[in-house]
Amino acid sequence: MDDERNEPMNSGRPKTTKRWAAVILGAATVLLTSVQCGTADDQAGSAQPAGTVPPPSSGVASSPSSSGKPAPSPSPRAEQAPAPGCEAVVAGMSPRQRLAQLVVVGVNAGDPQAAVKLVRDQQVGGIFLGGNETALLQNGVLDEVQRAAKIPVSVAIDEEGGRVQRIDALDGNMPSARKMASTLTPAQVRKKAAERGRQMRARGVTVDYAPDADITDQPDRDIVGDRSFGSDPEVARKYVLAFAQGLRDAGVQPVLKHFPGHGHATGDSHKGLVRTPPLASLRKVDLVPYRDIGEYGEIGVMVGHLDVPDLTGGTPSTLSAPAYRLLRKDYAFDGPVITDDLGAMKAITSQYPLQTAVLKALQAGADQALWSSGGNVGTVLATLEQALASGDLPAARVDEAVTRVLAAKHACG
Repeated sequence: MDDERNEPMNSGRPKTTKRWAAVILGAATVLLTSVQCGTADDQAGSAQPAGTVPPPSSGVASSPSSSGKPAPSPSPRAEQAPAPGCEAVVAGMSPRQRLAQLVVVGVNAGDPQAAVKLVRDQQVGGIFLGGNETALLQNGVLDEVQRAAKIPVSVAIDEEGGRVQRIDALDGNMPSARKMASTLTPAQVRKKAAERGRQMRARGVTVDYAPDADITDQPDRDIVGDRSFGSDPEVARKYVLAFAQGLRDAGVQPVLKHFPGHGHATGDSHKGLVRTPPLASLRKVDLVPYRDIGEYGEIGVMVGHLDVPDLTGGTPSTLSAPAYRLLRKDYAFDGPVITDDLGAMKAITSQYPLQTAVLKALQAGADQALWSSGGNVGTVLATLEQALASGDLPAARVDEAVTRVLAAKHACG
């Protein structure tokens, strides 16, 4: 997300142990009627909720590789191999249930009951909370949302600090990335991100669309500007890594953005198509934060609406198979990949209706399609069901994406 509002977002972790033990048991047995991937059991437990990321092991590096090669060297896979129970869980899901897991829908954070109804009725894989409202982030309201979900629902905000933050009115201001990089060490940034992550987790948030991994020297108020940790890619990578690890320490999934790099692009994808420098240039600068991506541990990556002239050929990266192949093959990333906003940015909306954009993104290689504007879930899922039935959206592509989504939410066991 690129929502550049300085906007805010009490507590209570969704409680799911018994409920998700039943998920695995139910998926591993022969299902006789309506196949479910979870249970509506509301009893409390001590398991971590949807999207919770376990603290990194001592083997996760705290500083990046110093390799300066233009092209990335082979790197370890991000630590996100599907849990053993995922195949059984996926096999027990109907086509619509699988497809619903692949969408992340914006909700009005000032209308908790609407969010509960959305999750209960549509069983979407994730919700996104933008805007100034904070009712969903207080008094354990998100617990009710989780109880409406048969499979844990990921709850995402974009909490970068500076211009882009959601819980500052509740938990205080966090400096921008540029400010943190100029005043704090990477170790201090990791500590600050962990503190912020604990605040988010206490409110029920499981995913943060941060850190911004773009490299730029733009003025502070430009589209990326002070959201970036700096113009030196090696230095910025250290801070991106530190911020991501801090979120993971707190049990929040970080999502690096905006692959393959917005920092030297011309234009604003809120207003239209954005073009980056050639791929060779991106490899030397903008893509450096994605090098050796296994060092980050369990993360997600957000793909931006960026046209790389010699890679995507006029198509935004979010809808371009070569862009996803670049991330998967050249940068060896095997975790969940989410699109930037498909419903409120003219780089997409000027060309495609929402349901078409979502389908194209999943066909190209996205695991989750995001639209912040909310609504239209039934229309989107109907389009995806039709494409799946006809083979336009291959079943293997859907199962691959669902498996990554469930594994990232630790919803398989």
